[in-house]
Amino acid sequence: MDAPHALEFGQLKRCSLFGGVTADAFEIIRPFIRFMHFDAGTCIISEGEVNDRIYFIESGSVEILKKVRGAAQTGVRQIMTLGPGDTFGEMELIDIQPCAATVCALELTETLSLSNRDLYKVSKVDMKTYALLVMNLAREISRRLRLANDTIADMSRPPDEPSDGPQPVSRLP
Repeated sequence: MDAPHALEFGQLKRCSLFGGVTADAFEIIRPFIRFMHFDAGTCIISEGEVNDRIYFIESGSVEILKKVRGAAQTGVRQIMTLGPGDTFGEMELIDIQPCAATVCALELTETLSLSNRDLYKVSKVDMKTYALLVMNLAREISRRLRLANDTIADMSRPPDEPSDGPQPVSRLP
């Protein structure tokens, strides 16, 4: 899965986790980043199993699969697809719980990844960079939560009522 790879600053800038990272901070992070590739059909992480990495999709695409449990049906449902610039594995990096979903490559997919342990090492070398990464991670999780909230709201709407799409977030005074 691992392959030699010359990581460039521009590659990280495409990933939301690295927004605001300076060239100097990039040099601190670079040794910890792993380049990985996955063939189509490869499950990268599996629901219920341990994962300690966040993955950044460089090329290709993945599907996020969630086990469905209920009286009417059981099985697996695709809840989203992700492509270049997107991330997955971020929840497990923060809450250190088993994977909430399964992620499988839909085609040859190349990723950059960073482990929980490596993120900790960044904190020991440069706390400012670590704080920036964690804040960016929190923003990404917040975006995903907002999307999930919108999806739940749309699902609870009566079928004959049209959707207005996502509504702007109002700011408190």
